Amino acid sequence: MAQPHVLILGAPGAGKGTQSAKISEEFDVEHVTTGDALRANKEMDISDMDTEYDTPGEYMDQGELVPDEVVNAIVDEALSQADGYVLDGYPRNLEQAEELEGMTDLDVVLYLDVSEEELVDRLTGRRVCSECGANYHVEYDQPEEEGVCDECGGELIQRDDDTEETVKERLRVYRENTEPVVDHYEDQGVLERIDGEQAPDEVWEDVKHTIETVA
Repeated sequence: MAQPHVLILGAPGAGKGTQSAKISEEFDVEHVTTGDALRANKEMDISDMDTEYDTPGEYMDQGELVPDEVVNAIVDEALSQADGYVLDGYPRNLEQAEELEGMTDLDVVLYLDVSEEELVDRLTGRRVCSECGANYHVEYDQPEEEGVCDECGGELIQRDDDTEETVKERLRVYRENTEPVVDHYEDQGVLERIDGEQAPDEVWEDVKHTIETVA
């Protein structure tokens, strides 16, 4: 099959990163995320856009959100350089979804469907090595020694954005901004729902089969 154009959607903690990496490897396509695309194009000249700063990096250095029009331009550039791709983390709202339609043709839109209760469990249970950044989970992916990183022996900590209060706020923002995107693709009849509460290998089998069947 030709290299597919895949969009993957899902709430924080749904497993988009894990499945995107598998898609990228299996189908030999680029894994395009807004974060990576922004970092790769920090010095891009956006002075013609009449924005506050002249490069995306200046927004990032100030800890400010990069405006949609800049993110759109960067994603457009990243997709134009890829024969095939899995797009992860964009579009985040309906306006971006409409922009995306002018950039590229999607072969398949995947949605990893996970309940809010499960998402909270996954995200609040995550632990990160304070030294090397390796990820673990108190239930699903425990280190050999509790609280100690298998890779480097560093201390495992809970990040500030993985506390229950913060996680629930992240999910609220997701529902408000991004669920309309899911509805948009469902209304178009192009959304493929994947049961994201299965074991990761079972999710992957469904993802792989869906891409091979639909794309």
